[in-house]
Amino acid sequence: MRRRLAVLAATAALVLSGTSAHADAVRDLEWGIDGIRAPQAWGISQGRGITVAVLDTGVDGSHPDLTGQVLPGKDLVGFGAGKGDDSWARHGTAMAGIIAAHGHGPGGGDGVRGVAPAARILPVRVILEDSDPKRKQARAKKGGALADGIRWAADHGADVINLSLGDDSRTAHPEPGEDAAVQYALAKGIVVVASAGNSGAKGDRISYPAAYPGVIAVTAVDRNGERADFSTRRWYAGVAAPGVDVVIADPDRNYYEGWGTSAASAFVSGVAALIRSANPDLSPRQIRQLLTDTARRTPPGGRSDSLGAGVVDAGAAVRQAVRTKPRPQAPVAAKAPDRYFGGGPDSAATAGGGGLGLQETGEGLAGVALLGAAWLLWRRRPQDAPDAPPPGPAPLPSSGGASETP
Repeated sequence: MRRRLAVLAATAALVLSGTSAHADAVRDLEWGIDGIRAPQAWGISQGRGITVAVLDTGVDGSHPDLTGQVLPGKDLVGFGAGKGDDSWARHGTAMAGIIAAHGHGPGGGDGVRGVAPAARILPVRVILEDSDPKRKQARAKKGGALADGIRWAADHGADVINLSLGDDSRTAHPEPGEDAAVQYALAKGIVVVASAGNSGAKGDRISYPAAYPGVIAVTAVDRNGERADFSTRRWYAGVAAPGVDVVIADPDRNYYEGWGTSAASAFVSGVAALIRSANPDLSPRQIRQLLTDTARRTPPGGRSDSLGAGVVDAGAAVRQAVRTKPRPQAPVAAKAPDRYFGGGPDSAATAGGGGLGLQETGEGLAGVALLGAAWLLWRRRPQDAPDAPPPGPAPLPSSGGASETP
């Protein structure tokens, strides 16, 4: 049985634990939606008219919680597991659900509900699940998939790009093609959000694409608003969002609980969709500023490498968005200086080198392989968890009445 699904050549910042749960029990466990105060925004915006590109392992658009939300996408890998296979689209479906799921059943009351339930998902497959037998082949042959995926999404209607992935291995380094692709998207007015990395207990290594200029890098907190111990602390931290015991949907029609900055990134991409729907003409820089200005649990001094400006507050951000006058997007530096977002009070304790090192995926990772920042660990049976991540509540039994993936 599968255990860890590292998002593309690296780590998807999300670890799933336990069994599964009935759909009608899922809503009670979705603490993250209330944790970012998404319901307080829904009277103004639910993301209608906004497209969020999910650059990941693919998205199961037939999932009951996502039907009608998923647009035709692009597969930039071109091989590996396909629909119905055990190693297909698990991480990407989980992220899409956090962003835009609408639930199912009477009134949509069962299953997962996302942050922006009226938004659309544009799936762009740029990595393979870690359990995919073709994963190593993808690393070798599809090195430019991430950069190509960002540009493709920017040219095909994305308003927000979610990157719940990254490379924070010991050999991680900025790739000019990826940096240029990010700047291309920003110049077109597209918000780019990425997971900050899961190396908080392993040296706080720098993660790309989170560290590229203009990207909103998201760290993870638990249900008490405290930094998750795995969450990377670095100068590029923008805001924080839920990343512990997050309930997610899966193509197998079960629901799981997981942890990671992948999930935190998806929450913030959902909030960005709410803001963009409420005020479509705001620039990426303005949206980032709204997120930081309205964040809760602001650290002493205004920011930290652990939480950025604090925990994102969807309700406050959307309310302020409707009162904000759009202004032109200023150019973003094409090349990142060493510390372009400021040091923060944690900097002395986080002066370690670059890379996440979750699976030492830096071994020649180029392009697509640079997609490290996200882990996906699945534990279905006790014998599958020999080196499992920090324990979390066991996931939930199969979804009530939902059919298996064909």
